[in-house]
Amino acid sequence: MDPVQAFMQANGLTAPLYPPTSRYYGIASAQLTRPDGSVVTYLKRRFVPPPENFATLAEHQVMSGDRVDNLAARYLGDPEQYWRVCDANGAMDPAELTAVIGRPVRITLPEGVPGDDDAG
Repeated sequence: MDPVQAFMQANGLTAPLYPPTSRYYGIASAQLTRPDGSVVTYLKRRFVPPPENFATLAEHQVMSGDRVDNLAARYLGDPEQYWRVCDANGAMDPAELTAVIGRPVRITLPEGVPGDDDAG
């Protein structure tokens, strides 16, 4: 066994399953043992954080043809961060954010990072 992994297991530590840029970072896994003895490993449920946990960077008015991944690329520099746009707007389904032309979509800092709108 890898010495680092052995140390972590001995001290009750676990390595994250996903990198910090993933929406699943910090989500624990669990196991289910089926009646036939087979084990299924799964991720525990991820809850969308409250939109008020995010400091606004910009607000985008939805235009025809907009997609959340393209908005993430434009404003955040990475289309794979589309989930941050969804979280900031309380959306489970990315398509719902761009379904209505003219809808405002908040572009925010990561959850918990304070911004100007958090200054007292």
